[in-house]
Amino acid sequence: MTGKVYIVGAGPGDPDLLTVKALKVLREADVILYDELIGDEIRELLRSLKAELVDVGKRAGKHKMKQNEINELMVKLAREGKIVVRLKGGDPFVFGRGGEEAEYLAKHGIPFEIVPGITSAIAVPAYAGIPITHREFDPAVVFITGREWKERLNWKALAELNATIVVLMGVSNLEKIVKKLLENGKNPKTPVAIIERGCTLRQRVVISNLENVVDVARREGVKAPAVIVIGDVVRLREKLAKFLQNLGNFDHAEGN
Repeated sequence: MTGKVYIVGAGPGDPDLLTVKALKVLREADVILYDELIGDEIRELLRSLKAELVDVGKRAGKHKMKQNEINELMVKLAREGKIVVRLKGGDPFVFGRGGEEAEYLAKHGIPFEIVPGITSAIAVPAYAGIPITHREFDPAVVFITGREWKERLNWKALAELNATIVVLMGVSNLEKIVKKLLENGKNPKTPVAIIERGCTLRQRVVISNLENVVDVARREGVKAPAVIVIGDVVRLREKLAKFLQNLGNFDHAEGN
């Protein structure tokens, strides 16, 4: 008898942002294949469950298990009749390869279900006091990956678009992203926020502008994981952060 695979979003790191359905599925699982970016507190929660835990985390250049191996393992476990949870940080369909994994399961006739998660692209700026939309500012939001599988972004269109830009997985390529935007006409004074380890007690926010952010990030030793927000909405943090109660307001701003 074939089991079932759940492709589940763990949210951005704060365990309180794990959905009710995600928690229900985790409690029912026989095996949980979890990613690096689920967060320390959610990893601790997993240890209290009955499921077998398999760390399949991937970071740039450091893969505990290759994507094709993860795909094959999901199929193997499901064919053994097990309930499998593929647990991914944020939302599995927002730069999380969830679509690729769903394709592979469908190709091999494995029943699966998608459990969306709260994406870090929205939640991390929110916890830092940066609403990614506000009617006084840009009327659109663009999510981009900082690590393209192949070069396809239209940087000229992106630089000219009246939109807030949210970059996931962009720290290692920050210099390239900034260079491309500036070369294509983006205002060098555009505010930028880099939110490191967002939605965790180790959250840190670095504020600068487009022409200086690379130097500031280097000086402050910014590291992944981080979400980058480029746009005038970043200015709102100055008004909101003092009174913001997310995470007990433990984060701090540096830079400029």
